[in-house]
Amino acid sequence: MTEKQTQQPLSAEMPTTYDPKAAEQKWYRYWLEGGFFKAGQKQDAEPFTIVIPPPNVTGMLHLGHALDCTLQDILIRTKRMQGYDALWLPGTDHAGIATQTKVEQKLREEGLSRYDLGREKFLEQVWQWKDKYAESIHEQWAKMGFSLDYSRERFTLDEGLSKAVREVFVKLYEKGLIYRGKYIINWDPVARTALSDIEVEYKEVNGHLYHLQYPLKDGSGSITVATTRPETMLGDTAVAVHPKDERYKDLIGKTLILPIIGREIPVIADEYVDKEFGSGAVKITPAHDPNDFEVGLRHQLPQITVMDEGGKMNKDAGKYQGMDRTECRKQIVKDLQELGVLIKIEDHVHQVGHSERTGAVIEPYLSTQWFVKMKPLAETAIAAQKSGNGVNFVPDRFEKTYLHWIENVRDWCISRQLWWGHRIPAWYSEETGEMVVAYDEAEARAKLGRDDLKQDEDVLDTWFSSALWPFSTLGWPNEASEDLKRYFPTSVLVTGYDIIPFWVSRMIFTGLEFTQTIPFRDTLIHGLIRDSEGRKMSKSLGNGVDPLEVIEKYGADAMRYMLSTSSTPGQDLRFHWERVEQARNFANKIWNASRFALMNLEGVKFEDIDISGELSTADRWILHRFNETTREVTRLIDAYEFGETGRQLYNFIWDDLCDWYIEFAKLSLYGEDAAAKRKTQSVLAYVLDRTLRLIHPFMPFISEEIWQHLPHDGETITLAEWPKYDPALEAPDAVQEMNLLVDMIRSVRNIRAEVNVPMSKKIELLVKPANSELLDIANRNAHYISRFCNTSRLDLSIEAAVPDKAMTAVVTGAELYLPLSGLIDISQEIARLEKELDHLNKEVERVEKKLGNEGFVSKAPAKVIEEEKAKMADYAEKRDKVLARISELKA
Repeated sequence: MTEKQTQQPLSAEMPTTYDPKAAEQKWYRYWLEGGFFKAGQKQDAEPFTIVIPPPNVTGMLHLGHALDCTLQDILIRTKRMQGYDALWLPGTDHAGIATQTKVEQKLREEGLSRYDLGREKFLEQVWQWKDKYAESIHEQWAKMGFSLDYSRERFTLDEGLSKAVREVFVKLYEKGLIYRGKYIINWDPVARTALSDIEVEYKEVNGHLYHLQYPLKDGSGSITVATTRPETMLGDTAVAVHPKDERYKDLIGKTLILPIIGREIPVIADEYVDKEFGSGAVKITPAHDPNDFEVGLRHQLPQITVMDEGGKMNKDAGKYQGMDRTECRKQIVKDLQELGVLIKIEDHVHQVGHSERTGAVIEPYLSTQWFVKMKPLAETAIAAQKSGNGVNFVPDRFEKTYLHWIENVRDWCISRQLWWGHRIPAWYSEETGEMVVAYDEAEARAKLGRDDLKQDEDVLDTWFSSALWPFSTLGWPNEASEDLKRYFPTSVLVTGYDIIPFWVSRMIFTGLEFTQTIPFRDTLIHGLIRDSEGRKMSKSLGNGVDPLEVIEKYGADAMRYMLSTSSTPGQDLRFHWERVEQARNFANKIWNASRFALMNLEGVKFEDIDISGELSTADRWILHRFNETTREVTRLIDAYEFGETGRQLYNFIWDDLCDWYIEFAKLSLYGEDAAAKRKTQSVLAYVLDRTLRLIHPFMPFISEEIWQHLPHDGETITLAEWPKYDPALEAPDAVQEMNLLVDMIRSVRNIRAEVNVPMSKKIELLVKPANSELLDIANRNAHYISRFCNTSRLDLSIEAAVPDKAMTAVVTGAELYLPLSGLIDISQEIARLEKELDHLNKEVERVEKKLGNEGFVSKAPAKVIEEEKAKMADYAEKRDKVLARISELKA
């Protein structure tokens, strides 16, 4: 133990109930003080690396973060226990526009703007915001039990990552892959910054379609165009028609007069126009529409911007200068109506782009921006993926999502008109306007040979630094970094399907460009968390759930188990409070079973545990079932099938271990046979210890709390060895015996329930096994049958006469008879058996149809067909026995 570790000795007896709050606080502190999450302590071990998708420092974490990080923690904890040098690197993202918007909103409440403070003072405010919310994120990570290596924590604006960003920018610029140009971009008039295509949300809006007439200069007529945004007509520089549209072939090249403005604009021909839509004529506004911009370039049209950065009309808008764009729209419609050129207004439902951050309607805006030339980078990434050397997407259908985006990618606008972020490393001479890209100002001065330099005001898109996250966090561009050499490329990325274009794609192409390798082997894609009705969680709907609220109510383990086991990869998850409650009940089941075990393990030390030698049927069976569960859980975690992993663990712990084995173990634990008791204690301690290890990645707190009470080896379950499948524990004969015993006991209990005979009342029981082998099994386990059926007399015989008045049950391999004279109504028993007969007839008919279906028989594997035949024989045997019993009772 380290000097910092101050863990108090644990009492031998566990409390009656589990207290999540006390355990969570205690054990997380213990883990941190022990340095158990720190990578690099096993230099001879194979590394396994995950870098956390860095949450934005804009506020508190939500349930989506809880799901994403819980899946990562399960993987990291499992690999750490399997002996890997496991690194889970934490960090946060400065989040550019998202964080700046939050701080500006806060300033507005104080009656201030960023311009009142100036850049330097404003950035001080943002750094204070960052520190506050980074601390909150730390607290949430701790409450959720995430085993992060905090010694390697990073922030996208820290010095190391800033150095990586400058390196990438300069290298791409020198290769001609970053350029500065005037293009139509998505403009947020509230945040006053450019946005990338994927930062725009499209919403259906009820608007209008305005039909306008543009008169020909020669007075010979007019052309009708339609627009949803009449205010942009002030920037029109042409009307376009399709070159093969017979209606307009004689008008191509003629001149129109733009209403209100009076500007002369040409009629041009361009295949962009859909001649079947509307009038077949389209107004062209190169400075305010991305498609018109491309048309304008092809025809060398002027680019007239009629709005400013805040969405107000500028001097080129003439008499509308100073009006807000929506105000201008109303006035221009009125003016067009008065001129008689607005011939029709139609209701029109269309998709309108909105800023993801401010909610403002996006303005396509002509602006000088910085861009990454994407085609060469995309081609490398596509080639890697299609050659089989790319990323393994789980589920694999998301590879299509990735390829579709990267195959159709446009140049990436990377400049943002913000103050918070990585400032673009470009400098301009204030006297000559010359521009130079450099690592820092000193290099810029040396390159230009001037001192009158001013740095570019813009910052980089936040995704520019996030794209470097898997390798910049590990020390790149320092190729000598030990962490980079050891832990890169990373092992797996866990993220939601909604940011495949934003982030996953960009990490892949930057990784290939700057490290010549893909940055992660696997990409596990999970879905979104929705409410119980399937709706997206949002503030407007008021249906969001705070993970801390869930933890407060049910504990972190219950939340983690519910989130991680309630969906399959790639599928959305619906949040139900009932499911969290069920997970809490599961945790309580584990606690109560462990309390029982501990009360019966008094004096047992870890070195005393011995599962070799002669064992009971129940002991061998639980070891076999644990062994099977270990194999399946390990396989399923490796396949990222957490939902099925949860089902396997739940069934084994709740049914096999708690409901059956512990009950069977009581016979030895409470019996007079000291040797049998010691063996059962060993098996119980062994299985419980290792079961807690299997559940630990999902429920770290309760598993550590219980494990520390049990006889164990080591400081923490976090570093305990992961169980391995052991062929020596296979015991198919014990499984056969236990299956028979469990079927018998269940059947007797069901019969008791049907006739209201309590378990406390002793009964007579006759068991007629189907053959001598099954009779031997019954004889060997007679003490179990007698104990759990609570018999006053137990007969085990193939030849015994069947009593006249008895309740009957048929299980696979045996018939059971309960002589209950005076407690049974024969007519009711016949009715019950006839109901059972009806059920068996239907099962026989169902399987017969299946086996009679040529399509099924020809396609199904031989093993499946054999299983169906075995079912058929079993159902038929049971049916015949029920029929015989009905005949006996009716005789």
